[in-house]
Amino acid sequence: MNLEKTFSDFASKTARITGQPITFLACVALVVAWAASGPVFGFSETWQLVINTGTTIITFLMVFLIQNTQNRDSEAVQAKLDALVLVSDAENDFVGIEDLTDKELREMHRRCAKAAKAHTELHQKLNEELDSRKDEKPKPARKTASPKRPAKAKT
Repeated sequence: MNLEKTFSDFASKTARITGQPITFLACVALVVAWAASGPVFGFSETWQLVINTGTTIITFLMVFLIQNTQNRDSEAVQAKLDALVLVSDAENDFVGIEDLTDKELREMHRRCAKAAKAHTELHQKLNEELDSRKDEKPKPARKTASPKRPAKAKT
């Protein structure tokens, strides 16, 4: 089996399991049990070393698993956004912007903020125009004289 696929599957499952409330509660119970065992072991250095070593190793390994999961999630979201950009009226310049420099990203953000402001201002003007038209009383329709029908002949 492919090592990358195996690691991705393992990282995903681990992230899913460790993100559950029950896992958190189990860890809290473990820490409480460790703290409660302090008097039995005389709060010795070995007793402290057990929790320090255990948490350090778990934290060290979890960093890599979580980072792997985050990277894949980020790439998946980016691919979905790129697909939406390509099928929309958005500028194709947005595809791949995650690879831009910080300066280029700030410029892109400035450009978007400017366009958003112009868009908002246009909508405000349109809404004001519509509101002003609602306030105007409609002009009464002119009554036009209907053509008179010829009188029916008596028979």
